Formats: sequence, C-alpha cells, structure tokens
Amino acid sequence: MWRNVIVVLGSAALAAACAGGAAVEPEASSAEAPVEQRTVTADDIPPDVHDDSWARLPLPERDRMDEDGQRVYDMVRHPDSRYADSLWGPVAMWLYSPQMIEHIFPASTYLRFGTEKDQRLTELAILATAREVRSQYEWSAHEPPALAAGLEPEIVEIVKQRTPLDEAVDVPGLGDVERTIIQFTREAVSDERVSAETFAHARELFGDQGVMDLTGLIGYYNFVNITLKAFDLQLEPGRERLLPNLW
Repeated sequence: MWRNVIVVLGSAALAAACAGGAAVEPEASSAEAPVEQRTVTADDIPPDVHDDSWARLPLPERDRMDEDGQRVYDMVRHPDSRYADSLWGPVAMWLYSPQMIEHIFPASTYLRFGTEKDQRLTELAILATAREVRSQYEWSAHEPPALAAGLEPEIVEIVKQRTPLDEAVDVPGLGDVERTIIQFTREAVSDERVSAETFAHARELFGDQGVMDLTGLIGYYNFVNITLKAFDLQLEPGRERLLPNLW
C-alpha cells in the first residue's frame, strides 16, 4: 500500500495549541501545583454514559435488530474479527447504523491493517492524528500498540508534546519517513492545507497510492474522533490517561 518505501503506512497526527505571550513571573506560593489526575475514576464518568458501552448509547443488542442488522452485526463480530470477543468503542456506536458500518468497517480494517503495512508507521500516523485532534481516548488507545509495534518512546514524546521537528535532533528512529508522516498529518489536520512542499515529498517517498492511503488513515481517525465526541465515549474507570490535558 504505501509503495516506494519498502513498507506501507497508515495515518495519524494531532494538533495542539500552545499559548504565546510575555512570560509572567509566578507568584510565590507554599502550595504545590495540583497534579493532573491520570487514572480514570467512576466520578469522571458523565451521568448520561452507560457502563456497558461507556458511551451515550448502550451496546447494541443483536436480538433487537432486524435481519439485515443482524447480518452486519455478525460481520463485525465474525470469529476472525478484532471484535470477535467483545464489542467496544466507536464501532459499537456505528452498529446503530448497520448500513453505514457495513461500508466503513472494511475500509477501517484496510487502512489500519491492510496488506504491505508497516504497523509501526501506521501507529505513528494514528498518534499524530490523535494529538492534532486532542483526543484522549484515541491517544490512550493507541500509545500502547504503537510502542508494541516498535515505535520509539522518544518519537512518541515528540508527537505527544508537539515538538517542532526542527528541534528534534538525533532522535532514535526519527528519519525522513517518520518526519514526513508527522509533518503531513499536522498540516492535514491543523493547517488550511498540506503545503506543496510537504505533499511533493510525501509523494516522492510513498507514491500516489501511499499518499492517498496516508490521507485516508488521517481522515478515518478524524471520523473516529467525531464519533468519540458525539457519543462522549469514555475511558473505563481504572484506565490511565496517557495524553496530557490539552483543554
């Protein structure tokens, strides 16, 4: 899929905002600044969220679907599916529209796990997207698999902190391909357009199909984020928030 690079990619990046302005001298205080709470507790869950789905709608029930809906439900819960054992996350909400998920689910599988895919680079793109859209859920779901796929912790921190790439020097694993994925994702999500220079370089590295697949991956995880926001999907109590509070 993203040919010309030996491997194939996936997408991702996230935009953050850092306020500028003149430095202000901190007031002297004997009290330490409050520590950001990283572990989700039951008190963090909004009252309109169901505790089976951790979203604003409960988990869909197969027995309450019509014949066509049950067919699509069985497609998602197929024994070879990543949802064979349990139904969770935005995919659970998509099942409220069986016709929609029937088209989206195969695309999501291709974009994240398609053939000739370098999972390390795919997860990099997903993290980059999650950071640009400031999605705690998306980031916390994908940082562990990104590390498991071999993405260097130093690169994860660069994306997490939205470090300017020209300041990222001598970072293990951060080569031209990785830099291009991060830059392309940042521009695609947070800028008016991807610059001609960034696009041309991505096309040189990944080829025409590769650029389209990267764009599709970024777009897909933007769609995931809109689902998370609309249905207010929550990390379960006991889960750790892995992205700093960006709001």
